[in-house]
Amino acid sequence: MTCDDYLKSFERGIKPDSVISVSDWADANRVLSRTASSEPGRFRTSRTPYLKEIMDALSPSSPYEKVVFMKGAQIGGTEAGNNWIGYMIDQAPGPMLVVQPTVEMGKRWSKGRLAPLIEDTPCLRDKVKDPRTRDSGNTVQSKEFPGGQVVITGANSAVGLRSMPVKYLFLDEVDAYPPDADSEGDPLTLAIQRTATFTRRKIFIVSTPTIQGLSRIEKEFNETDQRYYFVPCPFCGGFQTLKWENIHYDQTDSKVSYVCEFCKEHIDERYKTEMLRKGQWRATRQRVVASGNSLREEEKSPQQKNKTQLAPRCCGFHLNSLYSPIGWMSWETCYHNYESAKKDDQLLKAWTNTTLGLPWEEKGDVPDWGLLFDRRESYKTGLGIAV
Repeated sequence: MTCDDYLKSFERGIKPDSVISVSDWADANRVLSRTASSEPGRFRTSRTPYLKEIMDALSPSSPYEKVVFMKGAQIGGTEAGNNWIGYMIDQAPGPMLVVQPTVEMGKRWSKGRLAPLIEDTPCLRDKVKDPRTRDSGNTVQSKEFPGGQVVITGANSAVGLRSMPVKYLFLDEVDAYPPDADSEGDPLTLAIQRTATFTRRKIFIVSTPTIQGLSRIEKEFNETDQRYYFVPCPFCGGFQTLKWENIHYDQTDSKVSYVCEFCKEHIDERYKTEMLRKGQWRATRQRVVASGNSLREEEKSPQQKNKTQLAPRCCGFHLNSLYSPIGWMSWETCYHNYESAKKDDQLLKAWTNTTLGLPWEEKGDVPDWGLLFDRRESYKTGLGIAV
């Protein structure tokens, strides 16, 4: 290595993090591959405006160190993570770990998503060497670039999860992770421990949920400020979240519409693009703040009261498939999928997870615990002490 090489490396090391946001970088540089996207070409945040705040929370300028995204299908969540990876390679390099549910799935993701991301985005192609070059540092499970590398592993590999300390951590589809990684513990915990030595770490946790009470993404989301995307009614302007109970099917003309919760007007799906453009993320929980000598948790309303302690420097987003842009998953498709699934619990479970982005509540014949608790009686032990 020459003296010039050392100087260039030194300059890269002391260079401040970029002030450009992840969404602005994606709009300026990201190119979607024909092999990995249904809409190849320039990435446009305006196509999925709800992703902007999520991506920007991953920017170095953002105060958040953990971003949680609980979602439905067909809303572009994985692309938000891909844009973040591209941004870090180009603007704020450092060691990054990407964890998929299994090592094999990690390899498929690397070949099908990461490789096209690098190959089709010019500013990334110049920084990650051609894999056919000897000692390129470009393999299926590791991509080296100036100032860092991306390592891809599976949640079922304890060796991969403790391979190196990392500044950036992308945990994808965490509800599909095994409960234990090679008998060494919870893979989510093992992976997050890899970031402990970095004070400016970034952790992105993404998944569709599974079973209520067992879902990792549900647990992570419950510890955040719980943000939902509010969109305005095109008729009255009232801001609201899109809820399944407001989807209406008109049997007369076989038409699916959305009923505004304020003015009760029927909203055609053709209005959705404008509604998404004007939408706003709103937190439904506030941080614990000091109040005299005590701490209290501020709430938006009594209905939103939640006893779970909020994690510090963490934000959470929830989005269901009713927000899917026109051309992806329509309200009509969501309705007909529900009609096909509603009589079968297993189908309805999958629909609830992937369309509503909500965990499935298992039902059974076990009596309600509260009723049993209310029927408790005191009794005497062998020592004659009343309990």
